[in-house]
Amino acid sequence: MKILVVDDDKEIVELLDIYVKNEGYEPISAYDGKEALTRLHTEPDISLMILDVMMPEMNGMEVVKEVRKDSKIPILMLSAKTDDMDKIKGLLSGADDYVAKPFNPLEVMARVKSLLRRSENDVTSEGPEILDVGPLTINSDSHEVKTLTGDSIQLTALEFGILYLLASHPNRVFSADEIFERVWQQESIISAKTVMVHVSHLRDKIEEATGGDQVIETVWGVGYKIVQH
Repeated sequence: MKILVVDDDKEIVELLDIYVKNEGYEPISAYDGKEALTRLHTEPDISLMILDVMMPEMNGMEVVKEVRKDSKIPILMLSAKTDDMDKIKGLLSGADDYVAKPFNPLEVMARVKSLLRRSENDVTSEGPEILDVGPLTINSDSHEVKTLTGDSIQLTALEFGILYLLASHPNRVFSADEIFERVWQQESIISAKTVMVHVSHLRDKIEEATGGDQVIETVWGVGYKIVQH
């Protein structure tokens, strides 16, 4: 299994390469955003990307937006900025998780393994293949979401996982912790803001595609649900 490690700091790349190898994965290195995109398209079967935010020429968020045009590969972002807005911007750009610098390499690898585990054993594997929810048709086998008019909605793997989880249990309220533990498939620590950002982005995509339909409801102080009459 190949892990693409991208950072303009060569010492960080070398450090993470060592830990990636120690976990039994094959590291692929890149030192700027453009090289990362080249590697992603020329190296077959890359399973996950560890991506720095602040890089010359093309920053990490720009890379994520390019990758998300045709790939749902899990992306873990690294950044020296710890402000919440930077984290939110990173997640909204399409990343799946975020670790602030300076970081513990063991924590990075724990997040990597969690994302890989989530991509291999997602919440859709146990439920029905096709779900019809309001204006949406959700296909768990192909990971496609379409509107009543047949238009596709492009979602990240985590956005799809959240939508499918809620749609599989209509009228049930899931807390942010429950969503995080079932979709991310790791223990919830500080999950509320992470889930909030993904739900917000998911809502925006659905409303844009359907002309304003609000499929996901917020139950204030409790969590999120999809109402099915």
